[in-house]
This record gives sequence, structure tokens and C-alpha cells, in this order.
Amino acid sequence: MSDFTEIWVYLSSSPLLHLTLTLIAYQIGDWAYKRSGGLAVLNPVLLAVAMLVAVLLITDTDYGTFFEGAKFVHFLLGPATVALAIPLYNQLEQVKRSLPALLSSLALGSATGALSAIGIAWALGAGPTVVASIAPKSVTVAIAMGVSAEIGGLPSLTAMLVLLTGITGAMFGPALLHLLCVRDSRAKGLALGAASHGIGTARAVQIDETAGAFSGIAMGLNGLLTAAMLPLIWRWLF
Repeated sequence: MSDFTEIWVYLSSSPLLHLTLTLIAYQIGDWAYKRSGGLAVLNPVLLAVAMLVAVLLITDTDYGTFFEGAKFVHFLLGPATVALAIPLYNQLEQVKRSLPALLSSLALGSATGALSAIGIAWALGAGPTVVASIAPKSVTVAIAMGVSAEIGGLPSLTAMLVLLTGITGAMFGPALLHLLCVRDSRAKGLALGAASHGIGTARAVQIDETAGAFSGIAMGLNGLLTAAMLPLIWRWLF
């Protein structure tokens, strides 16, 4: 056991270890998801997060040390987001034709996402700091953390809630939309992007290119609307 501990201490000093662990964890999650036939509870991101958390706890590794390696994957979030422009370009004519419905749906969806989170948290007895942390849960992490800090929330708590929101939306969103008889790929994409940001958009891309394009638009515009409007709504409410 002492030999294993010494080996781990040596390896943990290399950023490549945690990068490798991240990639392996996701590959295992993706394999399990595909083997199950796309079972929602076996979402690859959820499984990868659970495995990595378990490893960090068992090895008593702090998040800062882990992120030294994982930051290489984090860097790729930028190029991956930019790459969403490809399906958007391919679906540009559909986007133009749907623009009035798209913008009105996003405005309502953005307001509903924030106000419902505030209302439910407040009704359950959460304090102002927790409520402020929950409010921007449906937008991508970078925007959500900035908005949370501006209205008095805890950015670290917001980051966790954003991740949970994205995973939950990706897991259960498509099934819920099917249950509600939503068949249009544009509507599916808008719903997933507005409610579950990047992780939901990744799930929408798996549905088809149209859903992926509209989800990418929803994710971007919802982030913009939330950053602009939520601080104003917060001051008006509180």
C-alpha cells in the first residue's frame, strides 16, 4: 500500500495524470451510455463527474491540483462553442424564417427559467444568497458566475447548480419533450439550449443538425438576455 501511495504522489505531480483521468472517465461514461442504448440516467457527463469526484475523494486530491491537468479540456470549451456555428450556418434559412417565434420564445423562456428558480427557492425558505446563486442556473457557467456575483450570489455554488441543470436537462429533456408531443426539431433545440445551456446543446446535436443549430442559438441568446436582464429584475424584486 505504501508503494502505491508513493507512486500516486509521484504521478499526481504531473498535470497529464488528471487530463488522462478526465478523458478515461468520459470514455467509460460514453461506452456505458451507448451500451445501454442511450439510457438517460447513464449520461456520459454525469458518469464522468461521479467517477472523477470519487477518485479525488479517495486520493485526497484538491480541486486546484486536478484542474492543473483538466484545464486543457476546459480550454477546448471555446473552440467547441465556436464550432456550433457550423450547424447554424447550415440551417441559416430555417433560422431566418423562424426568427420572430425564436426571439419571442427565448424571451419568455429566459424569464421563466430565472423567475421560476427564484420563486421555488424562495418558497422553500432559501436565503437571499442562495436564491441569487440559483437564479442564473440555466446559462453557461462563465456568464452565470458573473451574474451571480453581481446580484450577491456565490459563484462557486452557481457553477455547481449550472452543471446539475445541464446534466438534468440532457438526461430528461428529450424524454419530456417527447411526452409533451413536441416533434419539431427547432422547438426541441430551443428548449434544450435555453434550459440546459452547453450540455443540453450537446444532447440536441445528437438529435439532428437542426436541433443542434437552434439549441446553439438558444444557449447564446439566453446567456445574453440573462446577463442583461437578471440584474435589473433582481433589483426590482428585492
